[in-house]
Amino acid sequence: MGLELKYDDGQTPLDEEEKEGIKIKSITTQEELDEFEQLNIEKAVEWTIHSKLTPEKILTEKFIKDLHKRMYGDVWKWAGEFRTTEKNIGIPWTKIGLELKNLLDDTKYWIEHKTFSAEEIAIRFKHRIVSIHCFPNGNGRHSRMMADIIMESIFGNEIFSWHQSNMVKANETRKVYINALREADNGNVAPLIKFAKN
Repeated sequence: MGLELKYDDGQTPLDEEEKEGIKIKSITTQEELDEFEQLNIEKAVEWTIHSKLTPEKILTEKFIKDLHKRMYGDVWKWAGEFRTTEKNIGIPWTKIGLELKNLLDDTKYWIEHKTFSAEEIAIRFKHRIVSIHCFPNGNGRHSRMMADIIMESIFGNEIFSWHQSNMVKANETRKVYINALREADNGNVAPLIKFAKN
């Protein structure tokens, strides 16, 4: 019996090869997977709290990959590695490295020139990195943690509350979040900023 996963609106299905990357073979249901991933993510949060993170360190491809590996490395063999397959969302996988470099360069520019407020820079980064969809899975949670790290470690501000939700389950909160992402796709980041702060 393999891993049976259910996907909600806005989630990226894994292909069979990616599913084989599961490290804990006793996981067979979505609920078990969510639980193990959440435990792993909590360890990653702990790590960010105890690390000295500077803008020079954070805004690099290495850090983006390392954070994903810390968030999912106990559960998935491919954690921290860019995807090599096409997905229902995201850019063609062959362009991930280039698009991520553009995003990192843009973000450094926004910070240096104070192009936007701190929260708008963090949310624009979050939106763009989730649109690139660097990894086979976990992109939403990874992008939210990146936004929090930017708020806290680069700007010295409080992290976002994200409605106190990990947004894994389909509910009203997730629906509002997905709608805010779609608004951001159309160039309006205000609803996503509002969502992040509530």
